[in-house]
Amino acid sequence: MSSTQLKTLDRKLLDRLSSTLRTQKLTIAVAESCTAGLLQNVLSQEEESMSFFQGGMTVYNIGQKAKQLNVNPIFAVQNNAVSKDIAEKMALEIAQKFNAELGVAITGYAQPVPEENICSCFAYIAFSKNSKVILSKRS
Repeated sequence: MSSTQLKTLDRKLLDRLSSTLRTQKLTIAVAESCTAGLLQNVLSQEEESMSFFQGGMTVYNIGQKAKQLNVNPIFAVQNNAVSKDIAEKMALEIAQKFNAELGVAITGYAQPVPEENICSCFAYIAFSKNSKVILSKRS
């Protein structure tokens, strides 16, 4: 698949997301770690983003996940703040903090960390709607 085709597919997907959120009168907030604000940037560039995008936070380390999103620091230290449960907590908390119906969270490794035996990149992503986790998975 060429870069142009991929960009066209991404644009269509984003346009569909934007349209769906506006039609259903839903707002969204994002909590990011390993993506370091990229999701927030993409959503903010979408047409009429002010009508559905509430904002977000980049919480790149354990301390900020604990302080800003009430992630349990003891549990976070045990797994370097990368787990399904932490992604779910982040999605719930970000939606509440930003008064959004939908919360999206991602936490993971953007690069290998050999000293921690992390040999490949992966992330956990979670979605919440109206204070309930509706999807979470490792990618």
